[in-house]
Amino acid sequence: MTLEKRLKPMGLDVPRWRVLMSLYEDEHLSVSEIADLCIIKLNTATKIIQRMVADGLVTTRSRPTDGRVTEVTLTAKGDAKRREARAIADGVFEAAFSDLSAEERQALNTLTERVFHRLGDL
Repeated sequence: MTLEKRLKPMGLDVPRWRVLMSLYEDEHLSVSEIADLCIIKLNTATKIIQRMVADGLVTTRSRPTDGRVTEVTLTAKGDAKRREARAIADGVFEAAFSDLSAEERQALNTLTERVFHRLGDL
């Protein structure tokens, strides 16, 4: 909720932030790949991406090697928003975890990952 509140003035919400962050390392990702990375349903990812296209944050194209796949890439505006949003998220992260040691952060990540995988088995 803190991140959502800080992103709102720049016209972003957490779902859009997740899509922007998923496009950080890979220039082109399919809608399905984005849905998997963001842990959201495909139809939800499609709707978010359609809104982001309308806002000029991303563009879509057919994958050159498989025309059935729609790829998403950041626009210059989207990349600028991604950088700005990342700085905001980094600030929230630092404030939230500032009193935890690196070892405590690692332990928390390990435990959270175990719970996440366990939920996937249910």
